[in-house]
Amino acid sequence: MINAGLSSIPPFSDGLYHDVVSFADGTPEPVQWFAAHFTEWSIVLLGLLLVAAALPKLGAGPRNLALAVAAPATVVLAYGGSELLKTVVDQDRPCRVPTDLLIIAERCPPVGDWSFPSNHSTIAGALATAIVLLSPRLAWYAVPLAVLAAFSRVFVGVHYPHDVLAGLLLGALVTGVGAPLLARPAAELLRRLARPVKGGPARSAGA
Repeated sequence: MINAGLSSIPPFSDGLYHDVVSFADGTPEPVQWFAAHFTEWSIVLLGLLLVAAALPKLGAGPRNLALAVAAPATVVLAYGGSELLKTVVDQDRPCRVPTDLLIIAERCPPVGDWSFPSNHSTIAGALATAIVLLSPRLAWYAVPLAVLAAFSRVFVGVHYPHDVLAGLLLGALVTGVGAPLLARPAAELLRRLARPVKGGPARSAGA
């Protein structure tokens, strides 16, 4: 395990975190309420966009069907990868560092729920990439939403900027590379299953 204490936080990330949280501290209460809920809603919205992108592919041939199945599967793989990295890095949450600034999140995640990388950002990056692969026209909605989802984790005070940046990149990489790779053999399997069986069973000699 890599015990990432406060001294190992990149200075640019620590400074930017304080700038963002200071800004959040001065925003009106309705903005803070929205941010506290948007950090979860954004993942739901991205999930709904993924469903909208995948549904038209289900009846559009083996290749499209395979990609529609593989893309969501790699989102799960990306999440698993982020969880694995958390156990290796063991970086503490910024909201557990004593500060006079307001932490918008209702509570700081408990010790053991480490900060690097951000799970939310990883899922957001993977979902956005899956949506782009399935329906490029939805990129105009998915990509900004994923970026805002990642930013919201810093805004509410539970992640450093480098946590969310790493999460976005991890999710995009796993899905961007993994989905096409998984889709190829899956599409070939679907083609084989769809081929009609040539000829019937052999007749017995006495028939």
